[in-house]
Order: sequence, then structure tokens, then C-alpha cells
Amino acid sequence: MKIILDAMGGDNAPLAPVMGAVDAAKKWNAQIILVGRGEEILAVLREQGIDTLPEGVEMIHAEGVVDNHEDPTVAVRKQKDSSMMVGLKMLADGEGDAFISAGSTGALLTGATLLVKRVKGIRRAAMGPVMPNKAGGKTVILDCGANAECTPEFLLQFGVVGSLYAEKCLGVKNPKVGLLNIGSEDTKGTDLQKAAYALLSEAGEKGLINFVGNAEARDVPLGMVDVVVCDGFAGNVLLKSIEGTAMFMGSLMKHKIFKRSFLSKIGYLFCKPGVDEVMGMLDYRTIGGTQFLGIRKPVIKAHGSSDALAFCNAVKQAMEAAKTDISGELEQSLAALTEKESSDD
Repeated sequence: MKIILDAMGGDNAPLAPVMGAVDAAKKWNAQIILVGRGEEILAVLREQGIDTLPEGVEMIHAEGVVDNHEDPTVAVRKQKDSSMMVGLKMLADGEGDAFISAGSTGALLTGATLLVKRVKGIRRAAMGPVMPNKAGGKTVILDCGANAECTPEFLLQFGVVGSLYAEKCLGVKNPKVGLLNIGSEDTKGTDLQKAAYALLSEAGEKGLINFVGNAEARDVPLGMVDVVVCDGFAGNVLLKSIEGTAMFMGSLMKHKIFKRSFLSKIGYLFCKPGVDEVMGMLDYRTIGGTQFLGIRKPVIKAHGSSDALAFCNAVKQAMEAAKTDISGELEQSLAALTEKESSDD
């Protein structure tokens, strides 16, 4: 199995992706292809006291770099020699099993859609981050930023995709699918939520998903649903609100509780392992990145500020995604959905 890694994408490139690849090759026994400016990659290694490419790490030269402010369509059309587009083309041509980049989200999604292609029947690929919840499980948020504007049909597909992903990749039996809304009643929300609710309910009645109704934002970290369906705008706000709250609570505990007195500092020494474990569950670096669900082969979007640890874990995530490829089953599920819709007309 080979993982293709964009060495020039992200705020900390090429240092972070290169060293993340080196760490992943050792830690996960991964085979990694670094794509980017060869001299800069080798310079990073030399600065870290590494004279040659480590075992398990290869390099493919790509001169161009996609700028975060560049129009995604223009980037795909005119930046064919960029590390991102070269890596995606390699994935499409079967030269690797998964691709990782911390570069422009829009360019990565557009490039993945045009080069790697969507699963047959998928109208829009979506970003599906996984968040830990109070119930001890994990909740998939679909979409969290790839599609700011959606139709009810897109949200229906997100429900089907998220349900299959939660079942096959996260091991959740009969995952509960909820629609993000401002209340539990089926009359709540805008026209989008009302129309999507009707479609998801119908899919639930047909046994295609386990739709449990509307889910409020507070239900997500509490584990009331396994998959929360939403447009990319609302999903991104939800995700970052959870992340920000976790950071705030961690800082509050540290400064307002554990540093209040000498005795509280002593208590912190005993609590530190547990506190670190809890904070680590919500740290994007321990997860690695977010997979674009609906693309034929695994494409992982790493956080723009990813460090070496985040890239290392993104490689592990990519390896697991490649092993549990759900493209074929997803095509079958979408075909069943289409057949159901046709039979009802």
C-alpha cells in the first residue's frame, strides 16, 4: 500500500509533511510518496540530519504549488504541474492507494472530483470529520465545509453516505442519522431542512437508513446521533464551535482550577494524564484529517496548520481508509435508492 503525500501543502510545508512522512514510515511501516519540489524536500531532510530518503519514503518532483487564494477551477486547469494535481493524477492512475494534502480545500475537492472522480451516483462529495461524543462513540458530521449551499437531494445522499461510512469504517451497527436543525419538530428550519427531512424520513421508512429525525447542535457532542446531516456552512460552524469550546474549557480548567493554589497544582499532577487524554480526543492532530466521502479513492484533507504529528496520523488514517474502501457498497446503496425512487413514481 502506498500513500501519496503533498509535500508543499499547508502552512508548515515542506517541513511538517516531510517529517510527518518520515515518522509515519517508522511508526506505521507505511510506504509514502512525497510529491513536491525535490530540492526543498531534500533540504528539509538534511536540516534534520537525514542525508538520504529514509526507507519507505519515495519522492516525485513537482514544481508548482497551489495557492490557497487561487480559484479552484483555475488551479486545476492551469496548475497541472503542482504537487497537489500531480499527486491526485497519480492516485487516479493507480500509482497510490490514497492521497493527503493540507493545501487549498476548494482546489483539493475540485481536483479530486475532476481527476479521481466521484463514486457513480454521487452528486457532490462531502467532507466527513469524525468527532468523539459523550456516549463513548463517534459522530460523523456530513458536510463540514465542502458544499456551503446544498439541495435536499444532496442532504439525502449525505445521509446515505454517512450511514455506510459509520457502519463500515467506524463499526457502528445500524447508525442513527439525524438532520441538523434548530429544533426536534419536523416543522422546524428553513425550506431546505423541511424538504430534506421529508426525503430522509422516506429513506428511513424504506429501510435505507436509520433516520431518527432532527438533531440540535448540542445533541452532536452528547452522542444522540451517529451521523449528523447538514449543509457545509452549518457543518463547518458546528465543527469549529465544538473545537473552540473544547479549547476554551481546557484553558479554563488549567488557569481557573489547577493553577488557583499550590494544592490545586499538586492535584493537577495526578489529573494530568486524564486531562491530556480528554484534550487529545478533540485535537485534530490525533485524527489526522478529514476524508472526502464520495470520491472513488481516499482523499484526505489535512488541517492547514498541521504539524508533523498531524501528517503522521493522517497517513495512518489514509491507510485505514484504503483498507476499508466503501466505493462499491456506496454505489449499490445509491442504486437501491434510485430504484426505490423510480418504483414509487
